[in-house]
Amino acid sequence: MPERNYLFYDFTVSICSECLRKVEAKIIIQDNKVFMIKRCLIHGPEKVLIATDVDYYKMTRDYLKPPSSPLRFNTEIKYGCPYDCGLCPDHQQHSCLTVIEITDRCNLTCPTCYAESSPTHGRHRSVEEVEKMFDIMVANEGEPDVVQISGGEPTLHPDFFRILDIAKTKPFRHLMVNTNGIRIAKDEEFVKKLASYMPAFEIYLQFDSFEAQTLKKLRGEDLRHVRQKALDHLNKYDLSTTLVVTLQKDLNVHEIGKIIQFALKQRCVRGVTLQPTQSAGRLENFNPATDRMTLTEVRQAIIDQSGIFTGNDILPVPCNSDALAMGYALKLAGQVFPLTRYINPRDLLEDEKNTIVYEKDPEMHQKIINVFDTGKCGEAIPKTLQALLCCLPKIKAPQLKYDNIFRVIIMQFIDKYNFDVRVAKKSCVHIVHKDGRVIPFDTMNLFYRDDKEDYLKKLQSEIVLTR
Repeated sequence: MPERNYLFYDFTVSICSECLRKVEAKIIIQDNKVFMIKRCLIHGPEKVLIATDVDYYKMTRDYLKPPSSPLRFNTEIKYGCPYDCGLCPDHQQHSCLTVIEITDRCNLTCPTCYAESSPTHGRHRSVEEVEKMFDIMVANEGEPDVVQISGGEPTLHPDFFRILDIAKTKPFRHLMVNTNGIRIAKDEEFVKKLASYMPAFEIYLQFDSFEAQTLKKLRGEDLRHVRQKALDHLNKYDLSTTLVVTLQKDLNVHEIGKIIQFALKQRCVRGVTLQPTQSAGRLENFNPATDRMTLTEVRQAIIDQSGIFTGNDILPVPCNSDALAMGYALKLAGQVFPLTRYINPRDLLEDEKNTIVYEKDPEMHQKIINVFDTGKCGEAIPKTLQALLCCLPKIKAPQLKYDNIFRVIIMQFIDKYNFDVRVAKKSCVHIVHKDGRVIPFDTMNLFYRDDKEDYLKKLQSEIVLTR
């Protein structure tokens, strides 16, 4: 019998990129790449590239671990994933990182924006609304791991510092502010006040490119001077910062290594997060057929360009191994030591929670140094080293501080093209909707923002009619 020209690897449920209705899908391996093939009864077949590295894609299955549930769920199972987000009891992961959007307004109108923010879009949330969002997360998580204040541009909110004050009274383990850096660049006193919220506080700074033309395509204007001035202020106060890069193929991928090397030289920068553009929201200079990137393409670019990380250093994150990858390094005595290669992957799968509080093991810093003293990669690594692989490590020991940690994270949000219900159910980056539901960031941008819910209700009514 004749053989097909591909290997059938898996079966899942996806959505049609045209009508967003659920469709069956198969995952195949062909020409050393991984594809999703799906067929909508109305709009026909689609073939979507999922991964360019077959071995890494298969390896993500080795990083599966028992899911961690929130303390409570907020919506019932009624229509099936992804139409019940809230979180419903069928969701398989608690909130490792929760986004709280305190405003829809922004001082930019970026051609690429998930939230479609602008100076005239939407409104500021009231302080009472924001505190209610905080309390929802406390009820869901007990002690939320990471809470990110976002927008729009959150620094525009008239009660911004009042909101931070309230956040600091809540049992959040780590607090972030997601910003384009404009106010940070213009107002040093503002930065000085931000620094007073440390420790367990971090700036998530938009940093896409060193090239004017690229910034104009992504952000609408040349922001190079703004980024540098913002970093000057952040460095002055050593305010912990992550550089966040929105990636588009043939636009800024060639700069990944340069950005990582630049970040390593900044006193305040603790790492770089790389986010391939999700096909959602406002996308004026984005062609899904040519500009979408897979996680494995980003991973390979890090390996090829960084001069630091190898294939053994960029590993799947167990809470959602298909969508998250990370590598850690130590900055010691002016040198950079890749660290993730020394971790036994099995150790990542044994902890009950997906984010590990670093300071639970006060002897860990010495164990890290011992690893580098021995230099024996084959030697058994102490279990306590699993504590290194949390999304936001924090060390209180004087010999080794948070300043010594440098991390690179790839965060891929699935969209209407590569949507996989198996991946969606494991999403651990969530956003609190203005009505109180807690929604995975992936599906929020596809179904639950503004007028998108009108179409979602249409899909839900169709499901009811077919039962």
